[in-house]
Parts: sequence; C-alpha cells; structure tokens
Amino acid sequence: MTDVELARIPAGELPVAGARRGPRVEAFEMGVYPVTEEQLGELLGITAAHPRRPAVDLSWLRAVRFCNALSEWEGLDTAYAVDGDTVRWDEDADGYRLPTELEWEYACRAGSGAAQYGPLSEVAWTASDGVSSPQPVGGRHPNLFGLFDTLGNVSEWCWDLVAPDAGSRDRVFRDGSFADAPTSVRAGTRRGAPPSSTHDDIGLRVARGPYAGPPGAPA
Repeated sequence: MTDVELARIPAGELPVAGARRGPRVEAFEMGVYPVTEEQLGELLGITAAHPRRPAVDLSWLRAVRFCNALSEWEGLDTAYAVDGDTVRWDEDADGYRLPTELEWEYACRAGSGAAQYGPLSEVAWTASDGVSSPQPVGGRHPNLFGLFDTLGNVSEWCWDLVAPDAGSRDRVFRDGSFADAPTSVRAGTRRGAPPSSTHDDIGLRVARGPYAGPPGAPA
C-alpha cells in the first residue's frame, strides 16, 4: 500500500488572542496530506479514479474504519472498537486514529494566531479558485509544521462530538473546502454532521500518538 507520510507535531500551546495561555497539546504525529483516493482504494481493493485527490464521500464512521484497517495493514493496535454505529476509542493503542479537534487546530495553525497561516491563494483551494472538485494534494504551500492542505481543498473529520452537552451525535469536521468562500476557510472554522453522513468536500487526515484532551463520549 502507498505509505501514509506522517509529520511529527511538537508539543506546545494552542495560540489564543491576548495574553492568556492556550490549552496544551502533547506531541503526536499527523498525516502530511489528507488521505487520498489511492490510499483508500488500495485498502478497499478498488482502482482510484483520481489517485492524488483527497478521498471524500466517506462518513465519519467509514473514516474510523479506515483508521482501523490502516492500523491492521501495518500490524499496529487498532484505536477503535466499532459495534454498529457505536465507537469507543482506546487511547493507549499505537494505531492510526482521527485527530481531536484541538490537535487538528493546533497542527493547522502551526504556531500562528491568525485565521490563516498564509495568503489563501498560496496555501488553499477555495471557491474563489473556481474549481468544482477536490484538487490533488500538495499543490499549494504547506504550513510551518510541513502539513499540506490543512486549509481549503477538503474539510476534515475529527474525533469529537460537535455539541456533547446538547446530546447531539454529530461529529466535528474542521476548516473549509474547495466549495467554500474564503471567509469560511479558517483555522478556527468548526462544523458538524451526523456520523453516517457523506459529503463531497469532507475527507480525513490520520493521526497517531498521545491525544490532546479527553476523547469525548462514545458515538
């Protein structure tokens, strides 16, 4: 299978406005690129129509299963116990998983307190580019952690429930996509959707290692 390239994200604090200290994030690893059609297709035994494009039209539940399948492929402990639509996270597992949204935002910002870590025309694909589908990964400049496409191109599923205190089962996806206006393509953009729903502009990026904050309630 095509290797999933990982970058080491150093420990630190999420940049916040003013003099307040942001929440601390422990060091972990994160995919340099969103998972591609080629990588998903190889695990499923199908040929990708656009190998270097981010994989989309996959639900949060399928993203979780992809993480487990990738872990099994590499002989790692699976991070998730999946029973139907109920998912529990074993935070001690060494396998692949979805980032928490705190980890995702920290990795996306890469030390920047701004809404974008660079000019969007240089770092992201948005609706202003006039494209109608995800673009091949790595086509624009990375952030200072060496991650490509954390802004624009596709939004990305995270582990967290979007509103746990409200009893919602919707899961968080972060950032904007090729279909969103530039004003929505920001490090702080967060939205949610049902874990079984699919969207043509939401993909995933894998993580490994210590997690930042509590894993949240089971699905």
